[in-house]
This record gives sequence, structure tokens and C-alpha cells, in this order.
Amino acid sequence: MYREMEPATEYQGADLEALANLHRYQRWVIEIFLPYLSGRVIEFGAGVGNISTLIRPHVATLDLVEPSANLVISLKRRFGDTDCVAIYEESLESRLLETADETYESIVLVNVLEHIEDDAMALEGFYRILKPGGHLLLFVPALEFLFSDLDVVLRHFRRYQRPELNRRTTGAGFDIVKSRYFDVLGVFPWWLLNTKMGATEFNPVLASIYDAVFVPLSRGLESLAPPPFGKNIILVARRPEGPKK
Repeated sequence: MYREMEPATEYQGADLEALANLHRYQRWVIEIFLPYLSGRVIEFGAGVGNISTLIRPHVATLDLVEPSANLVISLKRRFGDTDCVAIYEESLESRLLETADETYESIVLVNVLEHIEDDAMALEGFYRILKPGGHLLLFVPALEFLFSDLDVVLRHFRRYQRPELNRRTTGAGFDIVKSRYFDVLGVFPWWLLNTKMGATEFNPVLASIYDAVFVPLSRGLESLAPPPFGKNIILVARRPEGPKK
């Protein structure tokens, strides 16, 4: 089922293609989210559907929101015959405005919130459209000192510190269920290649090597104890059952 709203801009980047084969990395993220995925779910910034494909088997219905018309074409190819998937070609802000209160059990954003200039407004909107007891699942880039020319190219407004992200999330009314840094071994390569050396695009060969070699190592280390820092933050928040504080 498709619902196409206002015309969207074309996505011009190549990062989604370069990162398409990060299968271990993507599965790691979704396995952390899995206990909090149920019922009717919405994913903002679905891109070409790499994360959506991993979410789909675990939910009743899945709404995919993507503003870039050329990426929506890929979503339609991938999910065109799936009755329980709806595709919305519109911005996050537009979809929030059109969504009724308490619609979803879960909301997913993977590498999306950093693209939203007014993230406080977005968090308030997520609270409104979640059912009481529902979960907000966030994955964002971390550590301000890692901000690089690549972040600028990707149109990131920020990289998050964990205390700051926690404050913004609780400020919107959520309770934090899980919040931790993620991918400790990814900090040095990002700092070296992007922050220090000024790379402005992902190398698909290096990305594949990282997924095959370093992701299992990082995952193993982080299974022993939450890392004190990491290239990303993964956060699970819950809308409380009672009235908003």
C-alpha cells in the first residue's frame, strides 16, 4: 500500500550504497531493539529499506516514511507486494502532523534524528503518536569531537553525547529503558579517516572489511560490559502509562 504526499527531493548521496553490506552491524542494532518491537510500527527515514527488512518479520504492520523520491522507488521494489507495509513519501515533520495521537506501539529511527534541526520538536511528536507503554528506538552518531566534513556532507546537525540525548528524551516525557554507547572500536577509524584526514565519503571496501572483522570484535567486547564511549548511541525510551509529567 502506498500513500504519496508532497513531492520529495532526490537523495544525492552514495553512503546508503556504500553501507548496504553492513549486515552484521545492522543485525546487531536490530537485535538490541527486538524486545521492544511489536504491533504497529513506524520507521522514519527508511532509506532503501535495509533496516526495514530486518524489522518487518517481527511486527504486525510497518509504516515507512522516506522523503526522497528516488529512495521511495527502492522501497516500492522491496515491499510492493507486502500488504502490511505502507510507504509514505513525505518528511518526518509532515507525517507527524498527519498522524493521530497514540497510533503506534514502536517508533524506529536509525541514523535519522541527527538530520532533524529541531529534534526537541520531533521527540515531542514521537511521544504524542506513541501509545502509552510504547517504545521509541533511536540510533544516532555520537561524540562531538568526531564531527567531521563527512557529517556536514551527510547533513548532520549534530553528533550526540549520551547525557544530552538522555535529557532531551526525558524532557519530551519519556522514561529511559536503555541508553548506551555503541561500537567502541569504530571511534578511532572514524576519527582518523574522517575527522583527521577529512574523508567525505564512505569506502565500500573498508566498510565491508570493518563489518566482517571489527564488528564481531566490538560486539564481543560490549557484551561483557557497556563501553564508556562509542561511535554511536543506542537508546530505547518508553512512553509511560500515566499522564505526562
